[in-house]
Amino acid sequence: MRIYDIAFYAAGFFILGVFSASLKISFLVIILTTALIAVLFLLLGYFNKARILFWLAGLSIIIIIGAFYYIVWDSHQIKNINIVFDKKINFQGLIIQNPERGDSQQLVVKFSPPYSGNVLVRLQPYPTFNYGDSINFEGVIKKPDPPQYADYLGKDGIFGITTFPKTELIAKNQGSSIRAFLFKFKEKIILGFQKTLAPEKAAFLSGLTLGERAEFSTEFKQAMKSSGTTHLVALSGYNITVIVIALAALLSRFLSRRLTFILTTLVILAFVIMTGAEASVVRAAIMGFIVLLAKQTSRIFSVRNAIVLAAFFMILANPKVLRFDTGFQLSFIALAGIVYLSPAIKNFFKVSDDFDPLSLKENFFTTLSAQLAVMPMLISNFGGISLVSLITNVLILGVVPLTMSLGFILSGLGFISYYLSMIFSWFINLFLSYEIFVIKFFGQINLAQINSLNFVFVILYYFILVAFIFMFKLRLKSAK
Repeated sequence: MRIYDIAFYAAGFFILGVFSASLKISFLVIILTTALIAVLFLLLGYFNKARILFWLAGLSIIIIIGAFYYIVWDSHQIKNINIVFDKKINFQGLIIQNPERGDSQQLVVKFSPPYSGNVLVRLQPYPTFNYGDSINFEGVIKKPDPPQYADYLGKDGIFGITTFPKTELIAKNQGSSIRAFLFKFKEKIILGFQKTLAPEKAAFLSGLTLGERAEFSTEFKQAMKSSGTTHLVALSGYNITVIVIALAALLSRFLSRRLTFILTTLVILAFVIMTGAEASVVRAAIMGFIVLLAKQTSRIFSVRNAIVLAAFFMILANPKVLRFDTGFQLSFIALAGIVYLSPAIKNFFKVSDDFDPLSLKENFFTTLSAQLAVMPMLISNFGGISLVSLITNVLILGVVPLTMSLGFILSGLGFISYYLSMIFSWFINLFLSYEIFVIKFFGQINLAQINSLNFVFVILYYFILVAFIFMFKLRLKSAK
């Protein structure tokens, strides 16, 4: 077996082990099941005389290593938690993430001794607090509920919630000076958007480029939900994957592959800096870079290994993201859809490779394949999805990469000259007007919404997609 195949299967079995443990399956059951899988591979290898099956029998033991790693990581995380629940207490803590603002403030606070761990704090909009503020609190800490929400918070080490406690600022600027600078930088960019664009357009551009939704009106939030476009401002790896592929396709029409790779990588780096280098954004950016790297090599096994090894290293850093981080899941499923489903769809519709200067066809099929791949997840994680969602996303996602790129340029001009940024904003205003119009228009169409999916239907849905891809592969082989 070649080295890149060994790396692929080893990482894949490790991920399978982590996933099994995250399902709370008994470690003994995982060991016995792994042994059964190994024996099955050995028997199949003996009767089929296939060496690869003997390799798989040996590598399958890594499933146990993955499960053990998750159990140890989880127990170590819980061991370091010291939180008093359901009792009014005084505690001090440091804000360790950039607060989410809107109708209320949402802070992630790290306890100061004698307590330890992280807690989610919800407060009134004012007075405002910032990253790095040390605060004294008085309130009751509750355990997150329901269990799914507790697991979601637990992946980030958050094990308690307190709502509207009494607060007192103790000190400012107690966090990392670098992160504090990045968050201030983000706030200045948003202010620049607000100075040069109408409020709704400034808010939407802030959402697209920075994931900031504090200024969204209730009506606009509802329009995004009804049109199935809420994920556009979620800053998941799914968005970055689609955007990077589309931007790279557009630039490759005019520039060399190497220069396209460099410029698109710089866009990803700018994105990370502008958003304050939050953990979820860094993961999304890594996915974007993996996409570029895969496109740069243009080899299927490289794409396959890039996807699995990227997942392996992210899971090594935090094994809970595999099951409890929606953005992580969306990014990998979307990338798999783009890499494997898009060529099959283009072949099915007999799409020609005629000159396409703006990469409209490429962007269309990239968006379509990613949407089809993640559709069940969007339904389950974003409160349902309208039947017009696919049309809306295809119409919008084709221009989102360009809008984001122009947003980056506008943010840079805002630091150079107010007048230059004002002139440039007239240009980006055209794209924002179009996108907002599409969201509102399709948000008003009262077609049936799919609010939930049966598990059997999801399995059947993905079975059909996989079968479609395999039919495409078989057709290619027979054509050769």
